[in-house]
Amino acid sequence: MLSPEVWAQSLWETLYMVIVSTAVSYVIGLPLGLLLVVTDKGGIRPMPVLNAVVGVIVNILRSIPFLILAVMITPLTRAIAGRAIGTTAMIVPLTVAAAPYVARMVESSIKEVPFGVIEAAQSMGASPWQIVRKVLVPEAKPSLMVGGAISIVTILGYSAMAGFIGGGGLGTIAVNYGYNRYRADIMLVACIIIVIVVQIFQVAGMWLARRLDKRNR
Repeated sequence: MLSPEVWAQSLWETLYMVIVSTAVSYVIGLPLGLLLVVTDKGGIRPMPVLNAVVGVIVNILRSIPFLILAVMITPLTRAIAGRAIGTTAMIVPLTVAAAPYVARMVESSIKEVPFGVIEAAQSMGASPWQIVRKVLVPEAKPSLMVGGAISIVTILGYSAMAGFIGGGGLGTIAVNYGYNRYRADIMLVACIIIVIVVQIFQVAGMWLARRLDKRNR
């Protein structure tokens, strides 16, 4: 059996990949999601051509399986991270794969905001930027938090798959020490740890969403 130090290091690598990738994905995906809503046909600043172009790009990136995408963008990963494998390097494909997913999650959350609230803001002379910053995002916070919990769980799944291409973390432990060496016990422990981490993120996200929802009432 592997030493506790190896498990702790692998857990840290997984959390590092997931947290950093999620943060960067939201830096990219949140504005993209807002752009998709604002420029939609019924949005506050309709731009059909821009909306269609952004929508197609997001859909294409979402359609490519993570492992294939990670291999396809190896030159980009090497250009940004200086290498194609390793924990830090995997943040690049994780972000590229997750940002479009986050954009769609954000778009879905923002579209849940009642249109009457937006009309009220427009009637008071609010600019599109003010509506986005002071109406859409605050009103959608609980839903955005739920979407964040779902997104981080999805990225955690991607990080486990990254173990097949030298990404490090619990995925690499499961592949190199479990699957390749026919050690079912190691694979089982890795899966249990991943499940526990998923549950922690999920519960924390739902708890924050409930807290924010109560504050908005």
